[in-house]
Amino acid sequence: MMAGSASWAQEVDSSALPQRSASEIDATTEDGEEWIPSISLDSRFGYNHTIGGDAAGIGGDGLYLNIDGKISKHFSYSLCQKFFAAIGEDQSVFENTDWLTLSYNVGGFTLSAGKDVLMLGSFEYDAYDIDSYFDMNSMFYNSFSSYQWGAKAMWTNKSESTSFAFQVTTSPFSYAPREDNLYSYNLGWYGAWDCYESIWSVNLMEYTPGKFTKVVALGNMFYVGDLSLGLDCIVRGAKFSSLGKDEVTLSFMPSYEIGGKVRLFGKAGWERSSADLPYDFWGEYLSADDMMAANDECMSTLPAFLPANQCYWFYGAGVEYFPIKDSRDVRLHAIWASNSYTARHTINVGVTWKFDVTRAIQRIIKK
Repeated sequence: MMAGSASWAQEVDSSALPQRSASEIDATTEDGEEWIPSISLDSRFGYNHTIGGDAAGIGGDGLYLNIDGKISKHFSYSLCQKFFAAIGEDQSVFENTDWLTLSYNVGGFTLSAGKDVLMLGSFEYDAYDIDSYFDMNSMFYNSFSSYQWGAKAMWTNKSESTSFAFQVTTSPFSYAPREDNLYSYNLGWYGAWDCYESIWSVNLMEYTPGKFTKVVALGNMFYVGDLSLGLDCIVRGAKFSSLGKDEVTLSFMPSYEIGGKVRLFGKAGWERSSADLPYDFWGEYLSADDMMAANDECMSTLPAFLPANQCYWFYGAGVEYFPIKDSRDVRLHAIWASNSYTARHTINVGVTWKFDVTRAIQRIIKK
C-alpha cells in the first residue's frame, strides 16, 4: 500500500496471474510494456458478534475498486476507491478514495503525487484495509487518518533490497486539508531480504501551525520457512525528548502458512498514552475524564478512546482458508479478539473475494 500499489497486503499476498500464451502477450504489450490496466473489485462480509455486549449481525466490510496501469513507458497510475460513504454527510467523492496517484519512474527514481497512504513504519499499518480485522488492531491504527494528499520521491537500489523515500502530505490532524495549511513530513526506509523486511519512518506531523507531533515508527518482519514474525514499535510525542514517554504502541504479529491453503495468525500488543497531550489523533480533544466517561458508556469490544496513563493490552487470533488451488482470490476467515480494558470479546466469521475484472474480460475476448 505505502508504495501506491493495489495489491493485497504482505501477510495475505495474492498469487500471481497464470502465465499467458505468447499470442496473449503480443496482444497486450508494446515495446516490452504492459498497457492493459489491472482492474479488480475486492469485498468482504461476515457475521460479527460481541460477546458480553448486544451487538451482533451480518454485514459487509467494504467494496473496493482497484485500478493500476501505465500511461507511457515512465508514467503509471494507481486508484483504490471505496463504494460507500459516511451516513448523513455531504462528502466529496475523494473522501472515499484511499489513494489516487500518478507516478513517474526513471531508473531507480520514482516521483508520485496525488492522494496516497501517509508513510509510516508499521506492518500493522501497511496492511490493506480489507485484510485488517478492526477489533484485533491497536487503538492508534484505528484512530489514525492514513490517506492524505501530497507528493513522494523514492530511490530504490538495483537489487531492489533497499528504498529510501521522502514524502510531504497534508496533516492527519487537518479537518479541512485545503484550508488548514497543516502538513506532515515523512522520511522512510524500506528493506527487503529473504529472511527480513523493514518499514521504518521518522514523521513530523503538524497539529497546529508551527507545532509538530514527532513519530518514530519501526516495522520489522522476520521469516523462518513458513513462519512470519512481525514486530512493530511506534513512539509518539510532542517533543523528541518525550518519545517513549508520551505515547507507545508495540505489536507482535506471528503467522504460519500450511501448504499454501491455511494461514494461522495472531496478534498481541501493548499501548500507553499520557493524559492532556497537546495533540489528539482522534480529533475529539476531550479531557481525560470525558474520555473515561465515553469508555464507560461504550458497549463495543474496543474502548471509545485509548485510556490515558494506563497499560492497555490488545490481543486476538484467527485462521484463514483459501479454497481455490493456487489462488487467493477467495478467502474464508474466523477471528477472535479482546483487550485488557473491557470484558467483552469479538467473534467474526466471513469471506473475502477478489473479482479480477481484467482477467474476466480477457477470457471473454479469447472465447
